[in-house]
Amino acid sequence: MQVCGVEIKGTEAVISLLSISDGLFNIPDCRVRKIEYTKKNTTSDLRYFQATFAKLIEDYKVDAVIIKERPLKGKFAGGALGFKMEAAIQLIPDLDVHVMTNIDLKETLNRYPVPVDFSETGLKIFQQAAFNTAFAYLAPNCL
Repeated sequence: MQVCGVEIKGTEAVISLLSISDGLFNIPDCRVRKIEYTKKNTTSDLRYFQATFAKLIEDYKVDAVIIKERPLKGKFAGGALGFKMEAAIQLIPDLDVHVMTNIDLKETLNRYPVPVDFSETGLKIFQQAAFNTAFAYLAPNCL
């Protein structure tokens, strides 16, 4: 099973692809590390973001997308454009999308720690939250 972990930061969807098989995980090369949504906030821009994301998922044969939940209020609350991006991803037809809460993410990573140091994954540091989200989704069923 191949999944795509997503962390929405501002107007960017930071992604990390991951699959786990027989206790070993694989991080496939991906043509992008993040997908940006312009700040123009027009319908055509949102559709372009959604189509770009859907094409990436189709090209890499992703089975599920796991989005790291952002708080609705408080110091680290997400912005309106970020929630529009999240909705656009969730509304892609025939795509299995899950939203993982921060509590579930932390509990799962405590129970199933990542077996390698993040610096050895070959990913950029800004992709760590997206990677952890994908790993936390897959680990309970595959390790």
